Amino acid sequence: MLVSDLYAMINSLASFETQEAFDNSGLLLGSARSEVTGIHAALDLTERVIDEAEAAGANLIVTHHPILFHGCKRIVEEDYESRLIARMLRLRMNLIAAHTNLDRAEGGINDALAARCGLTDVTACDFLRVGSLVPPCPAGELVRRLSDALHTTIRVMGQFPEDRLIRRMGLVGGADSEDWEQALALGADAYLTGEVKHHHALAAADAGLLILEGGHFATEEPGIFALADTLQKRLDTIQCNLRVTISSSGGYAPPSRLESEGALSSWK
Repeated sequence: MLVSDLYAMINSLASFETQEAFDNSGLLLGSARSEVTGIHAALDLTERVIDEAEAAGANLIVTHHPILFHGCKRIVEEDYESRLIARMLRLRMNLIAAHTNLDRAEGGINDALAARCGLTDVTACDFLRVGSLVPPCPAGELVRRLSDALHTTIRVMGQFPEDRLIRRMGLVGGADSEDWEQALALGADAYLTGEVKHHHALAAADAGLLILEGGHFATEEPGIFALADTLQKRLDTIQCNLRVTISSSGGYAPPSRLESEGALSSWK
């Protein structure tokens, strides 16, 4: 199987044509004609992720966040990103990134996060997902559940009684506190994202919305498990003897954050 075949498989799950104009998803390093020896999935490309891919015998790394996001005028190994690129090229490794196309895709980053958070009856609105908690959950208990489910510490923005019932919750993985107003309009009592801007936290709290910050890594990590799980299942279906491995760290987070109970895939 060639890199181009894996590119087509990912494209069928999260079309690269749906990425935002500012984005840089797609085949970023290597050759579409390379024969794939193994696939390693991670949130980011880092030295540690390359180490893990090399140890696993994988020559294709699939990340969520792209490299070369801004204009690059030189490749010198004193620069962090240039050093990664040079090492990948020396190892003849390939890199595909699926970023905003995977964020908004059915079964992608945000659907996987909604599944991990236990939401039902989920409504999708571009990146935003809003779903129900059945039965409704007191705010204090919800924070504890989410902290456990995402292997992180959830920060609560504003002052809210712990016994306040949360019936519907909106969420977007990564850094998207901008969508809190849309979540509120769709009936959300709480809103979870990875990073919350200060002025959004103030406005949301004033509007009566419980706004929760879970960390960029923790809110996007479930989607990496979902993608890896789906790629492995598709490869197994066509009886392709390739193994999909997953970064034990995302490149920087403690391994304990990634103790998986199994991939929570919501792909169709």
